[in-house]
Amino acid sequence: MNAQTRERRRNPLPRLAPAAAAVLLATGCASVQNPHPSDPWEGMNRGVHNFNETIDKALLKPIAQGYEAITPRPARTCINNIFRNMGDLWSAVNSFAQGRGHDFINTLGRVLFNSTMGLGGCIDVASMNGAYRIENDFGVTLGVWGLDSGPYLVLPFLGASTLRDGVGNVGMMALGASASTPIFAIDDVPVRNSILGLYIVDGRAALLEADRLVDETALDRYSFIRDAYLQKRKAMVEGSAADDNLPDYSDDEDDLPADSGNAAQSQPAAAN
Repeated sequence: MNAQTRERRRNPLPRLAPAAAAVLLATGCASVQNPHPSDPWEGMNRGVHNFNETIDKALLKPIAQGYEAITPRPARTCINNIFRNMGDLWSAVNSFAQGRGHDFINTLGRVLFNSTMGLGGCIDVASMNGAYRIENDFGVTLGVWGLDSGPYLVLPFLGASTLRDGVGNVGMMALGASASTPIFAIDDVPVRNSILGLYIVDGRAALLEADRLVDETALDRYSFIRDAYLQKRKAMVEGSAADDNLPDYSDDEDDLPADSGNAAQSQPAAAN
């Protein structure tokens, strides 16, 4: 098996692209009379949103709820921290590219500290000592470099985005430069697929609490997620804090193992 074939098998994006294109084509004819200024493709986006919600309710959410129910909190916290530690490495790279020296040093220090003293990232020792996690990605980097966010965009399977974030982050995933890159580098297929499955389930389980909040407070789930995403992404580009009136989709549970609780991870953010 040559290197090109192995790379195609490791990276799922080429196989997902036809399905994603089919979803976009199927929903592209819908229209909205008075769309949100940042959401001119609202008709199509709502169609993709509904598709994603259907897949989630039928498959991902039940699996995540089962995972949450049977996996002790200490184990969930450890797993979530390890995956987040992997993501911190790419956050550090993006902070460097943005010229944000403090964020770069803070995030790189987190990776080094948690990977060693934190047992491979299992325990977030850095946060315990005041070095808190700073979310970052290539979509934010493009915004800092001056590229406008473009229209709001809901991606099949991936969810809330913008044209800029979609090109930036999906492009980085396709090039093998993302938090999941170390997983795809594993040659043993059963092991790689098992870890990838755990990565996906852990990420979905981390959003269950935010899900409950949206269900309890939002009159229109689509608009709520869109507005939260756009505001948070704008704040990330500007290096400021998002409005406290919008939900915080970040992890607010203690990193020390405890007897019970829910993991939480980032979800919607917001565009420039």
